[in-house]
Amino acid sequence: MPVNVLLELTRLQKEVLELDTPAEQVRKIVASVSKIVGADVCTLYMLGLNDDMVLMASHGLTQTGTIVIPAGKGLVGLAARSRRPINMARASDHPDFYYIDGIAEERFQSFCGVPLVHYGKVIGVLVVQSREAGPLAAENEAFLVTLASQLAHIVADMPLSMQSSHLNTYLRGVKGSSGIGIGTGILCDHGDLYSVPDEPATDMEAERDQWRELIRTVQLEIKREENAMSVLISDSASSIFQAYNALLADQALGHKVETEIFNNNWLPGALRKSIQYFADLFLSMEDPYLRARHEDIHHLGNKLYAALKGNRVQNQDFDDVEQVVLIGEEVSISDIAAVPGDKLVGIICFSGSSMSHTAVLANALGVPAVMGVGPLKHLRNRERFIVDGNSGQIVRYPNDMLCAEFQRLLDEEKQLLSKLSVLRDKPAITPDGYEVRLFTNSGLLADLSPGLRHGAQGIGLYRTEIPFMVRDSFPSEDEQVMVYRQVFEAYRDKPVYMRTLDIGGDKQLPYFPITHEDNPALGWRGIRFTLDNTQLLMTQVRAMLRAAGADGDLHILLPLISATDELEAFNQLLGEALEQLLLEGHTIRRPRVGAMVEVPAAISQLPFWGGRIDFVSIGSNDLSQYLLALDRNNSRVASRYDHLHPAVIQEILRVVKTAREFSIPVSLCGEMATDPLAVILLLGMGIDTLSMSATKLPRIKHLIRSLPQGTAQDILQQCLLLDKVQDIRTTLQLKLAQLPLHALEE
Repeated sequence: MPVNVLLELTRLQKEVLELDTPAEQVRKIVASVSKIVGADVCTLYMLGLNDDMVLMASHGLTQTGTIVIPAGKGLVGLAARSRRPINMARASDHPDFYYIDGIAEERFQSFCGVPLVHYGKVIGVLVVQSREAGPLAAENEAFLVTLASQLAHIVADMPLSMQSSHLNTYLRGVKGSSGIGIGTGILCDHGDLYSVPDEPATDMEAERDQWRELIRTVQLEIKREENAMSVLISDSASSIFQAYNALLADQALGHKVETEIFNNNWLPGALRKSIQYFADLFLSMEDPYLRARHEDIHHLGNKLYAALKGNRVQNQDFDDVEQVVLIGEEVSISDIAAVPGDKLVGIICFSGSSMSHTAVLANALGVPAVMGVGPLKHLRNRERFIVDGNSGQIVRYPNDMLCAEFQRLLDEEKQLLSKLSVLRDKPAITPDGYEVRLFTNSGLLADLSPGLRHGAQGIGLYRTEIPFMVRDSFPSEDEQVMVYRQVFEAYRDKPVYMRTLDIGGDKQLPYFPITHEDNPALGWRGIRFTLDNTQLLMTQVRAMLRAAGADGDLHILLPLISATDELEAFNQLLGEALEQLLLEGHTIRRPRVGAMVEVPAAISQLPFWGGRIDFVSIGSNDLSQYLLALDRNNSRVASRYDHLHPAVIQEILRVVKTAREFSIPVSLCGEMATDPLAVILLLGMGIDTLSMSATKLPRIKHLIRSLPQGTAQDILQQCLLLDKVQDIRTTLQLKLAQLPLHALEE
């Protein structure tokens, strides 16, 4: 019976994605393939560390221990070497036949092996065998060839030893920042100050002296952190550390702690009571700014307690640790700043989401991160971990073989990026002449250079909230000018898209707490917040205009906009800011203003905004979530989230078509911009600009330079006729696998 390739691939991939571990996934693959083609055996071999072939999974063979075929040996080696299917009626008759002891392979006569090729490199061989002699039917061989191109993308990142090691414990979380990191886990134990009991002080004077020494220790620590973070973010970030120092220098806190000590309470108990006293005092104040200071008191209390316990990142000796993975309920900026040089290779947070501050910072620094893995039982300092930010998984207790395999993946990634570096200064133009501008996302001064290094043509999304989030108060206009000016200087003569302050939801400012909202994602955030706090928005807009001056190519992005009134209110404020600055003698020019399409309501409003905006920027992450009514960070529904959902594709196409009617350029940022499958569709739609993290630029540029827009348009039309996510994804994966990527030497 002829095999329906698309149907079988769709069904198989759906079943595989429902399984939790790679070991289960590959076992499912070989069992299903054996059934589909009617073979007695299906085996998957993967390229090993020494170019040998390691049996990764098998259905129908007797397997004892690890099975390895030496490099180039056997029909498996021939399939890999020749990069073509080897279909034999009787395998033992072939001169390259290689007998493997212990798997009873001699019972099976026919053999068909198909190579798995990923980014031009053979990474494995898929083999089917039967007891009866005779070549595999042509339609089944064709199915295997098609399947192999699909499997190459599924298994490329699966380490070889997963099925054999009992040590490797896989834990799922949420993707925080892509990449792979292998290193020694360092605990970020901030302690639980408020669970400390009262106990008698054994030596009151000694406890007092310990308190005074603790203050000096933490003051020096804060100074070191301030210096480190000023390099990563900006000098204005130092204000939060200065606030800590001011609190430490306040005699009231010191007097309260010492009074508690001489009331016969040991130092931890005295610290807890004193911190709670002052936190409650600030919380009772009517002034909202002073009331918000109670958070600073809590943070400082935890910092002092962590220093007292001595179990903290700052106290770690990193001399004997080459690669550090920070682990904790939360990983703070201070923790990150404490790791010297380039030793930080990964971050694991028990809580948090892909949009948390830690995840944003990890992305900016290019450090793999996995969030929301939950508490780890019996966790000890300096355990070994693998952080797989690509899949949102971590591996606890990885054995040496697994670490070596992940290291191989890392090395291959570095080699590929090195090859792609030849494209840095070349435009992203398709073979038939359509150009897509490739921009980078930013928010920290530390990630300006990586964007330029990877060939970014501008900044497509500058997250202005990040400098706000690392302070203890709203930055002044001059402080914002200082930060923004460095961005324009780095991207001189290049467009910079600055998003106005986007807080609320999961992005909170410690000094401006927003009261509890039942549904913060639909609450007081984005443009809604800033238009209700126009003094903050005016200060920020003035700072942007001053920083850009007459030469900076400033584009202002308005987040979460959904109504014409919001757009008109902002344009009026912008006009006032321009008038003020011109009267003050500043040399400035009017920026371009654009709407972020994140709220579905904005799509139907676009025809009314044609004369009011200069560009459109699609925020694909939020738009997808709002269209699908799914929280991708909610483990119960995350599997249903997919930006290739037909509704998402149709609505993005609608945005592009509407914008084109008014000659408005369209950019897109978010995960879709870095997904090769989505990029095929976006290219077919005629997207003008894609914005992404710097490290993703080379791969996407290579894809665009290899794919004619006409071909992308044909693929788009095929996908528009499909009503299931899995059918769309499978179709795109097949097309991508068949795509002849252009040589990098061009």
